[in-house]
Amino acid sequence: MTGVLEVLVWWAALTGIWLVLIGAVDPLEILVGSAAALAAALLARAGRRAVTGR
Repeated sequence: MTGVLEVLVWWAALTGIWLVLIGAVDPLEILVGSAAALAAALLARAGRRAVTGR
């Protein structure tokens, strides 16, 4: 369960940063940003696990 929580926290933070940095917020921008943030969150978790060896 902690893996899901970690990805959720990464996703929320990255999506929040995306929304702050874009100029116009429309549904397509939110969808693309959320998808990119999810991919980055999964990669961040995988990278952290690779470094810590867990």
